[in-house]
Parts: sequence; structure tokens; C-alpha cells
Amino acid sequence: MAKKAKESGKEFNKEIKKAINTSVVAAFGFLVALVWRDVVTEYVDKITSISPVQGKLVSAIIITIISVIGILIVTKLFSVKE
Repeated sequence: MAKKAKESGKEFNKEIKKAINTSVVAAFGFLVALVWRDVVTEYVDKITSISPVQGKLVSAIIITIISVIGILIVTKLFSVKE
């Protein structure tokens, strides 16, 4: 019974470390997104200023495409193989 409790404790510690790691990585990701926000916004504003379509619509489409491509790349690079 003591062995089972010790294993449960180790598993719990492992899960806590994973949760902390995930939280820290998410925080850094959010920080990076905030830093790049102004750059992307300025670039998209320049592109949409020459567009006959309303700027907000074009901005949303461009940012969505960039985001989806980024998510696909990051998912492929950092996928965990079990």
C-alpha cells in the first residue's frame, strides 16, 4: 500500500510539473503575440488601405490565414510522439 501511495505521489508531481510547464509556455506565447500584434496590425493596415473591400474584413481574413498556417507549423514541429 505504501508503494502504491508513493507511485501516486510521483504521478501527481509529474502532472503538476506538466501543468506549470504548460502555463509558463502559454504565458510566453501570449507575450510574443502581444509584441507582434503592432507589427502585424501596421502591415495589414498598409495592405488593406489599397483594397477596395472594407479594411476590417480583409484584415480578419489575412490574420486568420496567417494564424492557421502558424498553428499548423507549430503543431507539426512540437507534436509529441507516443
